[in-house]
Amino acid sequence: MTKTIALAGKGGTGKTTISACLIRYLLEEKGGAVLAIDADPATNLNLVLGMEVEQTIGDIREDMLDMVHSSGALAGSMPGGMSKQDYLDYQVQMSLVEGNRVDLLVMGRPEGPGCYCAANQMLRVIVDRLNKQYDYVVVDNEAGMEHLSRRTTRDVDVLLLVTDPTQRGVITAQRMAEMVPGLEIGVGSVYLIVNRLRGEMPPSLAAAIESTGLNLVATVPEDPAMAEFEFTGRPLIELPLETDVYQAVRQIAEKILS
Repeated sequence: MTKTIALAGKGGTGKTTISACLIRYLLEEKGGAVLAIDADPATNLNLVLGMEVEQTIGDIREDMLDMVHSSGALAGSMPGGMSKQDYLDYQVQMSLVEGNRVDLLVMGRPEGPGCYCAANQMLRVIVDRLNKQYDYVVVDNEAGMEHLSRRTTRDVDVLLLVTDPTQRGVITAQRMAEMVPGLEIGVGSVYLIVNRLRGEMPPSLAAAIESTGLNLVATVPEDPAMAEFEFTGRPLIELPLETDVYQAVRQIAEKILS
């Protein structure tokens, strides 16, 4: 059965870093295949995974709408006589970046002007079916909860809310947690991660977290080893296993997947 883990939080909290380390853990210490979904229009997950992207779901959606509008055949078939559903399915499969036990699907740019309801519904069906082909799905969301609210994936087993060590970040995480019941998707466990913590947790921050009622699963320390990778552009998935940030995420993974 597929285990889906989604990461969310305000911008700049290090969701993509946590995602990369989590995927590294799954590849190193768990069997099976992993699907990484980059649901951030900024599209950075491919860089930390060392994978090249040629086409995104956003590109597919726009191209389909352009063809439909140019032909005027709203109920017609697509190139090659395919139905719209089959055409989208084919394009999604072609956009999948395949790696060694980890594949990457990039959602890409958000919707422009126009009606995307039909295309989005068909894409959800395809992505849902694709998810079931993997043992683990890791979704790196954009800042906020937009992709979850648009039901990029229908069910999330674990939602990790990532914050920096600030009260503003914690409050944002709390607001996101409060949105979960209204998302109309299945969300299992919700955990908080405090990322880039220097030293001990400040008492004021600990009190702020306690007041939210969020389940703090762990903290991730600020790691000097990250600097070299960020300066040189080396994929974070190549981080040495002994680095503090990887070891912290490893402990988180063991807790949430136990």
